[in-house]
Amino acid sequence: MKLHGQFLKLHSQHGGAEEASVTLDELAHTLSCTHRNALHVINKLTEQGWICWTPSRGRGRRSSLRFLADAEEIALSSMKQAISSSDIRSSIEGIRGHARSSSLQDALQGWLLAYFGHHSELRSDKRIDTLRLPVRQQLHNLDPLYMNLLAESFVSSHVFDGLVTRTGGQERINPGLAHAWDADGQRSVWTFHLRKDVLFHHGKVLAAEDVVYSFQRMMNTSQRMLYSNIFKDIREVKALNPVTVRFVLKQPNELFLPFLCTSRAAIVPRDLETVFAGSFGRRPAGTGPFKLVEMSEDLCTLEVFPYYFQGRAHLDRVEILHVPWNIAEAAPETSSAFHIIHNPSSGGSAAWSRIHSEYSVRKFVTCNTKRKGPLSDPLVRADVLSCLGGSTSAGSEVAGRPQVETVQPGNEAVVDDTAGADYTVETSNAAAGGEASNAGNAAAGVGMDGTVNTVSAQPAAVTMSTVTAPMLQIATIPQYAGDAEAVAAKLNSCGYTCHVLSVSPEEFKGPVRLQADLIVFSLLRDQDEQLRLFDLYATMVQHLELPVRADIEGRLRLIAREPDSRARGAGFQEIENRLRQKHQLHILYEKPAETAYLPSVRGVTFNSQGWVDLRHLWFPPEL
Repeated sequence: MKLHGQFLKLHSQHGGAEEASVTLDELAHTLSCTHRNALHVINKLTEQGWICWTPSRGRGRRSSLRFLADAEEIALSSMKQAISSSDIRSSIEGIRGHARSSSLQDALQGWLLAYFGHHSELRSDKRIDTLRLPVRQQLHNLDPLYMNLLAESFVSSHVFDGLVTRTGGQERINPGLAHAWDADGQRSVWTFHLRKDVLFHHGKVLAAEDVVYSFQRMMNTSQRMLYSNIFKDIREVKALNPVTVRFVLKQPNELFLPFLCTSRAAIVPRDLETVFAGSFGRRPAGTGPFKLVEMSEDLCTLEVFPYYFQGRAHLDRVEILHVPWNIAEAAPETSSAFHIIHNPSSGGSAAWSRIHSEYSVRKFVTCNTKRKGPLSDPLVRADVLSCLGGSTSAGSEVAGRPQVETVQPGNEAVVDDTAGADYTVETSNAAAGGEASNAGNAAAGVGMDGTVNTVSAQPAAVTMSTVTAPMLQIATIPQYAGDAEAVAAKLNSCGYTCHVLSVSPEEFKGPVRLQADLIVFSLLRDQDEQLRLFDLYATMVQHLELPVRADIEGRLRLIAREPDSRARGAGFQEIENRLRQKHQLHILYEKPAETAYLPSVRGVTFNSQGWVDLRHLWFPPEL
């Protein structure tokens, strides 16, 4: 593959003419090597029949270089070899940097669609079903305590289990590792009864002490995590016997049980630190339907765990490859085309079936009024947010400011887990690019729950024609840089000078947010939406003035004690209304996420995060 890349480098630099006249110095510079190594590469390429080289003697003399092989064919061959050897990332980057033809990506996508998807083979008269999935995020850590990416959460959800679970589209909590549970009258003491003889992948039997270890590890961590506002409410977790665990909460919290359904609350073995010696994030052992057998920079391989307590999965093997390109745009033209694609492009083939996976992503802007700056003035806030399109609260308009289109979605990834104690994030490509199907809803005053917001507010009587527009700093993370730049462009057109500060997710958890005027972020609206909203608002109050902060915190305490999910939803909507009325929150757009699949797929269900649940997926054999 290295020789392929060297050919592409030379072709990129000297392949424009039918025959190039080059010096040895130029070749060495292009290949970033010595004269001797450059001649060695030239000889190798000549032996392959890819070039014709006619040297001229004498230092500084120009020699003749003619390309015989097609660059696209070389690039495609390189890609095929790279995937076969699980070294796809470096090959893609090389092709992307040196290929001239725009049709190269189309050719590669077509081949990739044939490579990915479902493949079946016979081994010793046994059918082996393999599913190959491309992900645009590189997997780093599958430990529930440390994972940050939504793709990591997807893999983790098939390696680990929680005490209880939910499936997409259902509010009802279902048994997981616990077959039954109960709460006391105050709903602050919860007792869970574990299934017997559940095996971890490394052969240990699940016991109550594993549950205790998993939650104590979470409660004691200094790691800034999503849902910390929930698990920090746990006063004590105790094993009553090998199959019974009791949780004592500091105060009743009706979001505790939904929290136990999330991937953050997965159960890990108590011998984690001794057996796995710091490698658990890349060599985990859970109780899930698949066990991890390989994890490198570009490839994660799962194999079925035949002793899974809820029954063997239909698939035998799942190969998850990191592919930075968006291959979902290519139309499936072969029988072995890619079967499962998250967020396919709207222009895909009519042969694809599409289904909503019960979640969407909403991008929003919040104002930091804790900082002493221009946005501490509610009239300036109202004017700023009106520039972003529509009304900052339904029915309100800023005097003298024409209403403009709402900010359209950028072409970058979406960050999942919105808040956490410090806007802890899990990045996702779930809603990257394309047109937001609900982009206009922000202008209509659509609330976080999708209902029309009827909050009224006094119109602000300020325009930037009468005052000097201040400098505004916008904080975000790289996944949202496109959206932040779009916000800045809108504000610039209204007379504001803006500076976008894009920092890593880890830096974003720190003081950066409190030093900015505006914050661009997202909310993943899936089955865990109420948990995310709770963390979002609990974090957002850090940059609100005291009267509004006290009001929001009081409402959150009431929500935490409310057993009715619909009543909690209404409570969250009231918080949103309040923030919009105070010009603290503006919704940019919302984009639903979809999954595309061919009719040959069976058993398509979705987990709480909207991902296809691989444990139920199967493909009928060709007869």
